[in-house]
Amino acid sequence: MATTDETHRHIRQLRAQADKLAADAEHAANAAERTRLQRRAQQLESDSDQESMMAAGDIYPAQ
Repeated sequence: MATTDETHRHIRQLRAQADKLAADAEHAANAAERTRLQRRAQQLESDSDQESMMAAGDIYPAQ
């Protein structure tokens, strides 16, 4: 099981990746690529939120 520091580091990494993808999406010339990047960024944000809540004991993982 991951320690709290490792969990927080992973959450920060997910959020940083999401921010980078969102920025890349803003500069994408191709609409399909922009949509793909935006969706991936949203998924990473959702993943980081879920991990954050699980680490805080607010929710349990989906089964």
